[in-house]
Amino acid sequence: MFTLGPIGFLNPMLLAALIALPILWLLLRAVPPAPIRRRFPGVALLLGLKDEAAEADKTPWWLLLLRILAVAAAIIGFAGPVLHPEERQAGSGPLLVVLDGGWAEARDWARRMNRAEALVEEAGGAGRTVSVIRLTDRPSEVVFQSAEAWSGRLIGMEPAAWAPSDLEAWAAALPEGDFDTLWLADGLAHPGREALAQALRARGAVTVVESPRPVLALHPAGFRDGKVVLAISRIGGEGGMAVEIAARGPDPAGIDRELARVPVSFEGAATRAEVEMDLPPELRNRVTRFEIPGLRSAGAVSLTDDSLKRRKVAILGSGGDDEGLQLLSPTHYLRQALTPVADLVEGALSEVLVAKPDVIILADVARISGGDQAAMLEWLEAGGLLLRFAGPRMAASDVSRFEEDPLLPVRLREGGRTVGGAMSWGEPKALAPFPEGSPFFGLALPDDVAVKEQVLAQPDPSLAERTIAALDDGTPLVTRKVLGQGQVVLVHVTANAEWSSLPLSGLFVQMLERLAVSTRPAMPEASDLAGQIWVPEEVLDAWGAARNAGEIAGVEGTVLAQALKAGPNPDQPPGLYAGLDRRVALNVIGAETELKPAVWPAGVSVTALEEAAEQSLKGPLLGGALGLLLLDILAALFVAGRLSGWRRGAAALALAGLALGAAPERALAQDEPLPGDDFAIEATSAVVLAHVLTGDDALDEMAEAGLRGLGDRLWQRTSIEPAEPMGVDLEADELGFFPFLYWPVTAEAPTPSAAAYDKLNQFLRTGGMILFDTRDGDVAGFGGATPEGEALQRIALGLDIPALEQIPQDHVLTRTFYLLQEFPGRWQEGALWVEAAPADAALEEGMPFRNLNDGVTPVVIGGNDWASAWATDAAGVPMLPVGRGFTGERQREIAYRFGINLIMHVLTGNYKSDQVHVPALLERLGQ
Repeated sequence: MFTLGPIGFLNPMLLAALIALPILWLLLRAVPPAPIRRRFPGVALLLGLKDEAAEADKTPWWLLLLRILAVAAAIIGFAGPVLHPEERQAGSGPLLVVLDGGWAEARDWARRMNRAEALVEEAGGAGRTVSVIRLTDRPSEVVFQSAEAWSGRLIGMEPAAWAPSDLEAWAAALPEGDFDTLWLADGLAHPGREALAQALRARGAVTVVESPRPVLALHPAGFRDGKVVLAISRIGGEGGMAVEIAARGPDPAGIDRELARVPVSFEGAATRAEVEMDLPPELRNRVTRFEIPGLRSAGAVSLTDDSLKRRKVAILGSGGDDEGLQLLSPTHYLRQALTPVADLVEGALSEVLVAKPDVIILADVARISGGDQAAMLEWLEAGGLLLRFAGPRMAASDVSRFEEDPLLPVRLREGGRTVGGAMSWGEPKALAPFPEGSPFFGLALPDDVAVKEQVLAQPDPSLAERTIAALDDGTPLVTRKVLGQGQVVLVHVTANAEWSSLPLSGLFVQMLERLAVSTRPAMPEASDLAGQIWVPEEVLDAWGAARNAGEIAGVEGTVLAQALKAGPNPDQPPGLYAGLDRRVALNVIGAETELKPAVWPAGVSVTALEEAAEQSLKGPLLGGALGLLLLDILAALFVAGRLSGWRRGAAALALAGLALGAAPERALAQDEPLPGDDFAIEATSAVVLAHVLTGDDALDEMAEAGLRGLGDRLWQRTSIEPAEPMGVDLEADELGFFPFLYWPVTAEAPTPSAAAYDKLNQFLRTGGMILFDTRDGDVAGFGGATPEGEALQRIALGLDIPALEQIPQDHVLTRTFYLLQEFPGRWQEGALWVEAAPADAALEEGMPFRNLNDGVTPVVIGGNDWASAWATDAAGVPMLPVGRGFTGERQREIAYRFGINLIMHVLTGNYKSDQVHVPALLERLGQ
């Protein structure tokens, strides 16, 4: 195929005829011939006479140009021009199709598979053998087979939720001999990609196809200064870009919903952007995942684990909280600080240990009994945090004086230290800046925090290492000791304001939160995971949807730690892994993951994955040539002076008809419904199937084309003769004119107003039906986490919808006109939801089905994109492919049958269910 910019020609040799256009110009200029001049004296007798039939000696230039354009349009039309032609893979030997097959290709997977199938079909037509490999699979032998052998296998191929790996091993697995390669790549740099490209280049021509759209990746959430920190990386895309990040989790009813959303912007050519999301602790504790709305990719999802969860904290003090003495209680300020951000556990030490809290706080508790001490040590070694505060009891006791107490981080001096008091020469001490290794590092020090009294630590070689906060004179204020997987922290002052003003400051709250958060790091170390088997609870697919882990085996902690650093793989897919006391999220994108664009070696041709569909221009050009020739006839008559009188009027009518015929057909999609009575007359003059206008022109046109195609099948197969479908504006139009509404739900669908909800509920109560179509294939199940599913949940909150259930096998919709047990559209796996059967629904004697409901189910909900399967153009030809080959056409036929059953059910109600009464009616007639 010869291409010229975005246009290709199937028969380019015919374009050579364009060379003859200048010759044609000269020939037309010579017709009619100029008269020969001869001097004849008798001509003087003819002077003053006029010839009624005038004939020009030359053709006007504009008429010549018109004829030249007509001939040129015909020549170009017969040459077979095609707009945005699909590139054909040249060559005659074997063809290897390489798919990266990772998470970055998920959003373009359908287009990539269409490209791969077209290549395989083209290779089969040329008699070439083919092999298709997916680099996310384990390396295996590459075997070339016939195109027919691969055509069926391509349908079942899906992307993986991890990046390609072992590319060097794939290079070693390549067969010997020459072959061409077409590589459908994701545009990212992966280890070993250059080596594989070089190996393929050594065996033949290599063509790389990359998507022009940018790749976005969401990093795991972090925590900083009490806020959730989120980061996005990108590859591709020029200039600024604005996206959003949504937090999702269960609401109080347990339904997964969007809890918060925050915008984030890329400035200029930046490849990474960060944003802070300020969530209340109660809401932050509910978050299960962060995602980029509308982007179906595992790389756009970040699962959360225990690192953002609300902690369970037990507080025990040395005395009670007597009424009137709360401000003096050693636990009062602790409760005030932790109640908003933690779940507090009450009871004795032996009781709270059974509850397995994350943190236990002891306020001026000096001694712990032997039984409780053993249980406490076991809890600490399993990963708990023991936070202790000093006080008069601890200062007066001999705990940890001569030997270090297991439940204290340091040995203590007897008596404590007093500064700034009436019996002291010194001044109250301020806090020193927190060292870099301290969990408090970065917190601002208030000027009004001072310490008057404290317990002192005995000098020890490990004292400096265990000190995480100190006074300005170097005296330890907070010390810490690691014990097993847990830690013991001692604050050398009281938890109330008796010894210092620290509990009265905001710094006190920040220090408590830092200590609690530090027990569950966002990125655990290998030592934190070792010694356990981590079992996956749920995993992500390539599109970012959560799936049940099924029979995926558990993994050792050291292996999981390696996957957390290197990324998921076929053995450790992304998801949530549960251990004995915590859950760890393995995400596709790590905190330190850096996206880099792919760099291809010399000799590799890189093209874009075209978005525009191939379109033939032959018909429009030949039609234009014919129109120009008709116009030429009228122009020639005008030049010859034969369009006088009535002929001129007839020519004007002919020109007007020609102009109307050449004008584009009026769009059938009703961007603005007809006003007033005209709209009512059009909606009620016949049975009209309506669709809800979404504001998306392409989607509205597809919905109208789908209802038009369904209407054609109703004309052909039933007594229903629907008129042209109409689009309705929920805010402005009357809905009572229509028996049926098709509502394609988009992720950005606006929530109807209160007035619109009133009309919708009235429509549902008076026998109308709405078919909600999320068009997502129901990939996440009803009520799942797809953007369209979320929008449907939001819209349905204001609707009077009865209880729903998946359609049972004996529902009236399964036999209204056709007998059906599946309800496919362009997709076929999604479930169909209808009004639930009444509790007393039962089989009648002699009938194979129940009387499920009295009337029409007001809503039908699914995600199989029925309009795309029904849609036909003006000539009745299906607009979009469904499935593959004969199987796909069978799927389209079942989709039409479902649509016919649906409309018959809307218009006739439950007359099929009334057959349950046939035995009783016949018995009564017999009497």
